[in-house]
Amino acid sequence: MKVFPFTIVVFLAAMLASCSGTRNLTPAQLDLPESMAPGVDADSLTAADMRWWEVYADTTLRYIISESLEHNRDIQTAAARVEELGKLYGVQKLNYMPQITGIAGATRETNDYYGEKHSTDPELSLKATLNWEIDLWGGLSQSRRKAAAEYHAGVLDRRAMQMTLVAECASAYFNLVALQSELNIVRRTLTTRSEALDKAQLRFEGGLTSELPYRQAVVEYNTTAALIPDLERRIAMARNALTLLMGRFPDTLELTDSPANVVALADELPDSLPLGIPSGLLERRPDIQAAEQRLKSAMAACGVAYSNQFPKLRIAVTGGWENDELAHFFHSPFTYLLGNITGTIFDFGRNRRRYQASIAAYDQARLKYEKTVLTAFTEVSNAVTAYSSARLSAERRRELRDAAYKYVSLANKQYIGGSISYLDVLDAQRRYFDAQISYANAVRDRFLALAALYKALGGGC
Repeated sequence: MKVFPFTIVVFLAAMLASCSGTRNLTPAQLDLPESMAPGVDADSLTAADMRWWEVYADTTLRYIISESLEHNRDIQTAAARVEELGKLYGVQKLNYMPQITGIAGATRETNDYYGEKHSTDPELSLKATLNWEIDLWGGLSQSRRKAAAEYHAGVLDRRAMQMTLVAECASAYFNLVALQSELNIVRRTLTTRSEALDKAQLRFEGGLTSELPYRQAVVEYNTTAALIPDLERRIAMARNALTLLMGRFPDTLELTDSPANVVALADELPDSLPLGIPSGLLERRPDIQAAEQRLKSAMAACGVAYSNQFPKLRIAVTGGWENDELAHFFHSPFTYLLGNITGTIFDFGRNRRRYQASIAAYDQARLKYEKTVLTAFTEVSNAVTAYSSARLSAERRRELRDAAYKYVSLANKQYIGGSISYLDVLDAQRRYFDAQISYANAVRDRFLALAALYKALGGGC
């Protein structure tokens, strides 16, 4: 029985295709911890399942986040990137289909050979060619998998950027409100210092005290007044940071409904947040999922490089019309069938080295994926610790503020009664001033820790 060469080629293709170029790749090693953070029990619920508008109840912050998600340039760039990757993925899917090309031509060849009569050879042609590559070694299917993984990674990158943008908006807003609170505290304190300065001046000019208490009052007033320009500068920069996130020019943000004091928002903060289970973090964090898709892309690239070591089988069918005159053009059909196997006979190991390089690239993607997982769990652990610490710190600083208020009230009464000096009153005022700012900043830190924890858990995407 005669065995056709084409049959031998198909048999060899089936044998070699069974030796996949991705079969022996080292899989990612993920030994997940038993809980999301040390000392925290696993919980089926997680705060990341809440939408961002459920976590952030402040209406002004909701407006800022929604505007940023719509107009932020980085988000828009990521969306355009997804569109690009989607089109490229569509190209790879169509590579399974044959390609049809056409040609319409007219030639006139003149022959004037030595010793022969001069002749002309005109030709008119209208032809179409169908080219089709047979996916013998899986190279086309691996290319399709690679493009699909890159597209899905782009989609997940956009979600990760949205997650980050929500956290950045919340952090920038809480920083701004805290600065406004600090400015209000300074201005109230400045009013108190101004009144104290007027009283000290009257007593000094009336001969009731020496010049020292008056000069002390002058120093305290100017020390407080000197804080205002720097706070106003920082507030302007914080507002500009928000407008940049919202995709706006500076000085175009009106926050008439924002709270004047960050402490007013403190009641919205929960004592703790459910964290979920470790395996759930891999499903919620889009940056982890994007790293996994890039790992799949690198694996598919190994399959492509592996298939490029072997010959390619292409089939071409050409049909149309060809004649030397137009009158009988469509009565002159033309057909041409071609099948060829092309491949490098000897390339000094270039394709083999390219395949080995793709394996090294896969190992890099695998290690990056493993690091992304480690980084995510580290962020959760740090965020849990920061949120718990910020809550305790805010409680202690609130107690300090209340104690300092009682201290300054008592000092004022004893100074009026003549039992303590004005220097003791100034000391009490300084402590109360510092305690107010310290408590406002502690509340701000709780909100910043909340934003970081919500983001670390995969919330906001």
